[in-house]
Amino acid sequence: MNQRRHKKLSRRLFEAIPRDDTAVVKALLRAGLDPDRADSEGTTPLYEASVNGKTEIVRLLLAAGASPNAESSGLGAEGTPLCAAACWGHTETVRELLAHGADANLHEDHGTGWSPLKWAIRGPHPETADLLIAAGATPGGTP
Repeated sequence: MNQRRHKKLSRRLFEAIPRDDTAVVKALLRAGLDPDRADSEGTTPLYEASVNGKTEIVRLLLAAGASPNAESSGLGAEGTPLCAAACWGHTETVRELLAHGADANLHEDHGTGWSPLKWAIRGPHPETADLLIAAGATPGGTP
């Protein structure tokens, strides 16, 4: 797929995520769009879907090969998908990320930032925190 077409499809994906338009997301992934391709600011599709609690889109991206632990570096969208979902108490999204191998103890900012559990506790989102603890998250060692 050429660069111009890939950029156009990527833009369509980032437009579909806030609308929770799973049909468009499915079509774009079938067309060969890389599920890990960040936008021009460095935000990954999985981070965008996770921070907005779009669980079905998270599921589609993960099934298409998106890395559950890849950090996003977009302006105002830095961190891991799991931290993003935990921060806002999107428990079902957290559950989906964990089911696809997201590391419950991975601190964002390349290991120097907060953990998903710290974000969930700070929320406060006790249901999300309980889910993370059940998945093996530990409170120790958070910066």
